[in-house]
Amino acid sequence: MRRGSMRWAGKADHVGGLPRALVFLAVGAFAKVVATLSNSSSVHNPETLIRLVRSRPPGRPLITVSNHMSTLDDPLMWGFKGFPTADAKLARWVLAAEDICFKNVILSYIFRLGKCIPITRGGGIYQAHMNEALEVLSGGGWLHTFPEGKVSQESAPIRRLKWGTASLIVRAPVTPLVLPIVHCGFEKVMPEKYFFGRRPPVPLWNKDIKIVIGEPIEFDLQRLKQTAKTVSRDSSIHSLGWPSTTDGLDEAAQKWLYIYISDQIRTILERLRIFGATFKRFKV
Repeated sequence: MRRGSMRWAGKADHVGGLPRALVFLAVGAFAKVVATLSNSSSVHNPETLIRLVRSRPPGRPLITVSNHMSTLDDPLMWGFKGFPTADAKLARWVLAAEDICFKNVILSYIFRLGKCIPITRGGGIYQAHMNEALEVLSGGGWLHTFPEGKVSQESAPIRRLKWGTASLIVRAPVTPLVLPIVHCGFEKVMPEKYFFGRRPPVPLWNKDIKIVIGEPIEFDLQRLKQTAKTVSRDSSIHSLGWPSTTDGLDEAAQKWLYIYISDQIRTILERLRIFGATFKRFKV
């Protein structure tokens, strides 16, 4: 059995839900301490995230997307004042790198309890675990992704996004709300090269953290799919062997859609990054 396949540990009713609840209590407390006590956090537009997590329309899935500045972005980005960080029922599911978070049985069990879905980097958008993410969205759940694909601690524009998030938006039975988030400061709390070229053994303190939460994006997929089908008839591409979708999108149409949606999200994330850089502090 692959370590990342321990799906039973991620079930809400595993041992009555007690292990999951304990993990979120512990991790939630850790996030609150690091984000609000050890360091100074300011958040722009927190009420939008809290509202969508607590009371979005029944059955409407939510995908939050953000830049990736450190290995502690999740859970620290949920540790700001007023957010229900320790509530396991409201907590996000998140795509997590299999080679980092699922290296052994113990880590696999803990991260599964923490509602993490293992993703093999370079495994493609049709790898098996992407179906788990689709199941979360099919149930109206909340999924967080880091579409840049890896940590980057440079102060630079948002990088080109991987297509995995866009594919989930397109393939979900109900079109998800997409909420963009940009943050900075976590790269100072957990720098990649600090202690003999390695990460520090514990998070650093007395750092300023800024989190900029945008407004939800609603993609008109019906219109976009019609455009993609028209474009695909006029294109010649190198095939990757993708299956057609249930609504008849061939590989060329899918690629056009994924590129378009990824570019739209990246543009909005970059605007938020620039907006956040112009202010030193936000009101929490």
